[in-house]
Amino acid sequence: MPADKPARLLSLDVFRGLTVVLMLLVNNAGDYTQYYRPLAHAPWHGCTPADLVFPSFVFIMGVALVYGLAAVRERPEQHRAAIWRIIRRALVLLVLGLLIGLVPYFYFTSFRIPGVLQRLALVYAVCAVLFLKTTWRQQVWLGVGLLVFYNVLLQLVPVPGIGAANLEPATNLGAWLDKQLFTVNHIFLKDKGWDPESLLGTLPTIVTGLLGVLVGQWLRRTGPDATTKAAWMLVSGSGLVLAGLVWNGWFPINKALWTSSYVLYAGGISLLVLAGLYFLVDVQQWRGAWMRPLIACGSNALLVFFLPEVLERLLTRLKLHDAHGTVFYARDWLYQHLFTQHIANPYHASLAYAVCYTLVWVGILWVLYRRRIFFTV
Repeated sequence: MPADKPARLLSLDVFRGLTVVLMLLVNNAGDYTQYYRPLAHAPWHGCTPADLVFPSFVFIMGVALVYGLAAVRERPEQHRAAIWRIIRRALVLLVLGLLIGLVPYFYFTSFRIPGVLQRLALVYAVCAVLFLKTTWRQQVWLGVGLLVFYNVLLQLVPVPGIGAANLEPATNLGAWLDKQLFTVNHIFLKDKGWDPESLLGTLPTIVTGLLGVLVGQWLRRTGPDATTKAAWMLVSGSGLVLAGLVWNGWFPINKALWTSSYVLYAGGISLLVLAGLYFLVDVQQWRGAWMRPLIACGSNALLVFFLPEVLERLLTRLKLHDAHGTVFYARDWLYQHLFTQHIANPYHASLAYAVCYTLVWVGILWVLYRRRIFFTV
């Protein structure tokens, strides 16, 4: 079916902005031991709103790359140049992710190799090439195959040196592979022996990206009107959520493992959110001043992930000394003097810190947006 000319999806921009705001709230609690449950990640199995941030970004990336590469896809002679651009962008994301792990001391013997941007880089490269080179039916079957294959790997393949297949944090197959490839000195939770962005977990994350790619192709199709597209997105999103809940019965929903049930559940929620926004913003034209801060937040998504992460590492790792020679960290000092001394409830104080930190970055992003300053790769 031929596609319409690419048009900017304002609903996707709004969705990206909402995800950025939620990310800032989730990643910047004043005290993670005293933080409201919806904004904290599930301890292991299960899913909270915090666990929907990363898959939402992956899903949005999948939709967006369809619009970015749609014209090139129809011109096979341009594929080679496009693939080189894809690889270059993926490498930039990969380097930025590694740089976050090195700040502030640049200890190359013990920095983290896996990470969020590293996984995004790999998923972007694979999904973009698949969009250029395969049909939507092939993408569907590849996605199904990857989810089943990943399920088999984690639940049936014995873990070398450990024993039977299992889904425990430090002894599952993904954790074992990370320790073989990176060693414990280069993973996030080295003392516990596992990393939430394991290399093996990239396989199902590709399927999350492919869900976005499929939705992007559906939105660009001719034939169905916009209301029909929104309706089918709602139906499909509900079906994915239901399928994820059913699969959860024997392969639990788990963000750290990025289980197959989690792919369907989180992907379905992302689709439902986009469907609702698409109907309101792009179909019903329900627009206004409320959209602008969100679009501003989404317009510099890479910047607002990278810089706050770097700043957080600086504030929590660089040692300072007071007049008496006592060592302290800037973040602890800010949190204590500006929040816990004035807010008795520790949960309220932790949330207040996150809200204030988020508002500071929203203000920065608003200024950049008004000045038309955008950072992309």
